[in-house]
Amino acid sequence: MKTDFKDRVEKAYESISSLVTRKPRIGMILGSGLGGYISEFKGEEIGFSSIEGFPKTTVEGHKGIYKLGDGVVVQAGRFHFYEGYSMDDVILPVFLLRKMGIEILIITNASGGINEAFRAGEFILIKDHINLMGTNPLIGVNFPEYGPRFPDMTEAYSKRLRENVKSAVGNELKEGVYAGLTGPSYETPAEIRMLKAIGADMVGMSTVPEVIAANYLGIEVLGISCVTNMAAGILEKPLSHEEVIETTKRVEKEFAKLIERITEVVKKI
Repeated sequence: MKTDFKDRVEKAYESISSLVTRKPRIGMILGSGLGGYISEFKGEEIGFSSIEGFPKTTVEGHKGIYKLGDGVVVQAGRFHFYEGYSMDDVILPVFLLRKMGIEILIITNASGGINEAFRAGEFILIKDHINLMGTNPLIGVNFPEYGPRFPDMTEAYSKRLRENVKSAVGNELKEGVYAGLTGPSYETPAEIRMLKAIGADMVGMSTVPEVIAANYLGIEVLGISCVTNMAAGILEKPLSHEEVIETTKRVEKEFAKLIERITEVVKKI
């Protein structure tokens, strides 16, 4: 993190603190194409444009708003390293969510399926990740008041939350390991074979930096990935972002129901 990062966090929060009338305990980040849930969620809306120092979302399927409801704040849209943003930009929303008061983060994404037992449109609980982005968002100055210099990542995705969710929502929910790469190009078939060999079940271009930041801040994480397509070489067809958006639209109602059930479970923990 750069030397001015703490000031950025403080200024971002100060610019909207008067709007945060109820401290949320649960935060939620919606991934590519999954932002439609925000229209189902009732709460006060805050646009990214009204937050000091916040970048702008540039990718289709990322709306760029917060909604604050009953104990929950939902973030529709995120910033990606491949957009040319710094890692400080990418993780700034997580620090802002912590300033708002969250203790638990439900983070979602769209991913390519590597595990052939998965199918397009299926929701997978993330049990671990592999950071292949070539960097770490915590490189640079450490701020001890936020977290330790060397944060533990043994349980980056809370086993407690996963077990509670599977017990209440249904044990048919599968689990998998998510590999995070920078993008924006999709992976080659050879890269997918490599990822499969090292234990990845899904691949994407987000989530990993935010989860590292959340663990640094002492936030408990539940990760959910929507497999929108099978990764390169798994099926004999080219990949496209249009397919990602098309799949997430197809499962939009199913996603909303799942997220509502999961949120109710997490609220009781």
